Amino acid sequence: MRFDTLTDRYVARLIATPLIGTLVIAAMLLTLDKMLRLFDFVVSEGGPVSVVWRMLANLIPEYMSLGIPIGLMLGCLLAFRKLALSSELDVLRAVGMSYGRLLRVPYYYAIALALLNLAIVGFIQPYSRYAYEGLRFELRSGALGASIKVGEFTKLGKRMTIRVETSRDGGRELSGIFVMTESNEGKSLAVTAEHGQFLATDDPDTIILRLRNGVLVHDAPSFKEPRVLQFVGHDLPIDLPKMEAFRQRGGRDLEMTMPELVVTAHKPNTPEKLRSELRSEFHFRLVEVATMFLLPMLALALAIPPKRSSSALGVFLSIIMIVTQHKINEYAASVAALGRIEPILALWIPFLCFAALVWWMYRTIAHVPGGQPIGALERAADKAVKAVIRWIKFSRKEAA
Repeated sequence: MRFDTLTDRYVARLIATPLIGTLVIAAMLLTLDKMLRLFDFVVSEGGPVSVVWRMLANLIPEYMSLGIPIGLMLGCLLAFRKLALSSELDVLRAVGMSYGRLLRVPYYYAIALALLNLAIVGFIQPYSRYAYEGLRFELRSGALGASIKVGEFTKLGKRMTIRVETSRDGGRELSGIFVMTESNEGKSLAVTAEHGQFLATDDPDTIILRLRNGVLVHDAPSFKEPRVLQFVGHDLPIDLPKMEAFRQRGGRDLEMTMPELVVTAHKPNTPEKLRSELRSEFHFRLVEVATMFLLPMLALALAIPPKRSSSALGVFLSIIMIVTQHKINEYAASVAALGRIEPILALWIPFLCFAALVWWMYRTIAHVPGGQPIGALERAADKAVKAVIRWIKFSRKEAA
């Protein structure tokens, strides 16, 4: 087997471990942060806890689109950093492998992950975002069959009020039930029961509340006095309130696929403001994907510390640069969406500037003898660390 093939496999393994680890950690952190807020939202709306997992599942594509570029960046950077610190990079360079040749495997990763990210932001994420917004709407409107809040009077429609003391087994077993209904003719029905259970019917707009061991009080203008009935079992039909239908997908530009953004933006009857929003969103997604092709070169430039140094400044700087680029793209897209500047200029000029910076850094490390694109920063950071260490030692001596 050829030496360069073995080298490619070795580099591929070095990249895979931090890449996958970064993706998993980023997804977990984003999911945990969102999970707490979703639990608060679902509980406040009185919805079933199971809907939280459905909402989180619909957010995974969005989290993946954010985590994939960072994973690619750190995967390539940590792989080259390990090669540099162990002097393996010097050996590979000594046998004639250029930096351009070493970037072959990272660019295989970049191409594959860029296509995956394009599929996510261009086609998968719009549908998952629409499904997420649909679940939020159904929670707020009650279309999910939100559970009745224990210990509170809950209105079901305009003429029915229900209160439940305790709820067990996920809301399927209720205790301490009070129900009050009224009709247009002045009739009223008050029911108390020890236990109850909601049951589905063939009619999706009607459910049955099956009550056990209770008292029923029926009153009407024609009655001289209310009628009281004790029962062991009683079925009370409940008409569910009519729910407003959720809007069609595409009400927002985040819910449109990339072909839909182009088609809608070029329709003659599309308002100018909406056209600017659609075009800025389209170019924002393209720029985010195109930026991934710059990350292997940036990772290489930041991964190699100066000789006889193990500084991790490049790792820290890489995170800052990729997050800053993303925030600049977001700001440019928001300005372009207002129609203040052409979306192509607002988004692609910062991208070209970032590409020029990355190319200069790569050219410095790869083609300039002894070149170090962040050498000045490395030296400044090294001096700062040494100054802090000297200050700590001096403070300890003074304290002693």
